[in-house]
Amino acid sequence: MSSTSEHATPGFLVWRLSTKWRVAVDRAVAPLGLTHAQYSLVASLYGMHRTGRRPSQRQLADHTGLEPLYVSKLARALEAAGVVDRTRDPADPRAIRLSLTEDGREVARRAIGVVQGLLEQLLEPLGGLGGERTKAFSRELATLLDVSLDVSLDAPSDSPIDSPIDTSLDTHLDSHPDEE
Repeated sequence: MSSTSEHATPGFLVWRLSTKWRVAVDRAVAPLGLTHAQYSLVASLYGMHRTGRRPSQRQLADHTGLEPLYVSKLARALEAAGVVDRTRDPADPRAIRLSLTEDGREVARRAIGVVQGLLEQLLEPLGGLGGERTKAFSRELATLLDVSLDVSLDAPSDSPIDSPIDTSLDTHLDSHPDEE
C-alpha cells in the first residue's frame, strides 16, 4: 500500500482511483477523438444497440450515472462529430432518442477494444479482467453503487459532537473538503 493510501478513507481511495482511471481512459481514447465521458456514452449506446434498445437521453443518463444536462451536451457534440444521431421520440416530443451512426459504431468498436486492453493492464494486480479478485472487487463496487444517495448526512445521535478528529487524515481531507 502506498504512503498516500495508508491512512486514507475508503471515499478518498475511490475518488483517487476514479480520477486515475478517468485520466487513463481520456488518454487512451483521445486518438479516436473521444473523451472519457464521450466514451461512456458511445460504449453504452453500442451495448444498448446490440440488445435492440435505442435509449432516450434521459435513459442514457440514468444508465451512465451522468447528469441529463451533461448527456445532452455530450450527445450534441457527438452528433456534430458524426458519431451519434439525435431524433425526437414520436411518442414523446420532449424526449430525444440516441443512436450511433455507422461511423459511430466503428469508433465505438475501436474505443471499446482500446479500453478493454487498458482495463486488463489496470486490473493486472487483481488478476486481470477475468480474475477472481477482480470479480470480487466488481461485486463490492456494485454494492456501494446500489446505496441510495438519500442517506442522511447528519451525525449519528450516539456520537459526541465534540469528539476529537483524527488529524492523520487532515492532509487528505483538506484537499478534498467534501470527503469524509
